[in-house]
Order: sequence, then C-alpha cells, then structure tokens
Amino acid sequence: MFMGEYQHTIDSKGRVIIPARFREQLGERFVIALWLDKCLMMVSQDEWQRICLNLQQLSSTKKDSRAFTRMLFSSASECECDKQGRVLITSKLRSYAILEKNVSFIGVSNRVEIWSSEIWQGYSEQAEADFVNSAEKLGDIVF
Repeated sequence: MFMGEYQHTIDSKGRVIIPARFREQLGERFVIALWLDKCLMMVSQDEWQRICLNLQQLSSTKKDSRAFTRMLFSSASECECDKQGRVLITSKLRSYAILEKNVSFIGVSNRVEIWSSEIWQGYSEQAEADFVNSAEKLGDIVF
C-alpha cells in the first residue's frame, strides 16, 4: 500500500528521483500514465494488469469509454529507475501534469500520484477544507 507525501525536483531532461519507499513497492518495472486532476499515476506491473483487465470490461461502443481508454493507454509508459533511483518522465506526461521543477509524490493506496508541487498545494488546500464534508458523505463506507 502506498502512502505518504514526498517532494523532489525534476531535472531539465525530465528525470526525477522516485522516493525509495515507493521504488521498493513498485518493483523494477512499472507504468506511468495520465491520471485525473492534472496528475500522473504510477503503478506496479501487477496493478497495471488489473487496471487493464477492468478497462477491457468497458463497452467499446460508448464514446466516454473509448476516449478514456485511448488517453490512458496512449499516454502509458513502462519505466524503470536508473542506478540513482531516477525515472525519465516523457515530455507528453510532463506537459499534461505541468511538471517543471518541484514535484510531489503522493501515495494513494494502490497507486502513486505525481503532481506539480504548486498544483498539489492548491488541490490539497481545497481538499483539506472539504475533508469533513467528504467524510460525512462517505459515512459508513469508509469506517
């Protein structure tokens, strides 16, 4: 299970150090792809296979299903860390998530999200303000 928040910087070539705790859980090869709210998701090979199986259940006759799977799969990149624990994030992915310098890695259960630190700060401030209301809406589902 991924949890916690870590800050790193991305270099001019698009390389960033993956937090050591996350590297251990991701394994040698993992997948990075577009995700929601202008961030990227990073998942292990096993989790990627599970996602793929779930997406195969979507109807290919529905426009939203086609659009979502096209974007997700076309953006996906199989990755591995170099000897310094860095990964190269493709220019398409960096552009989508607006990754320029400061990067936040957020552990979210079965995935790691990669955010521009500036965007994450704004998002998390709003989410923190909504935290109690969200908990009340989810109620017994969570606890």
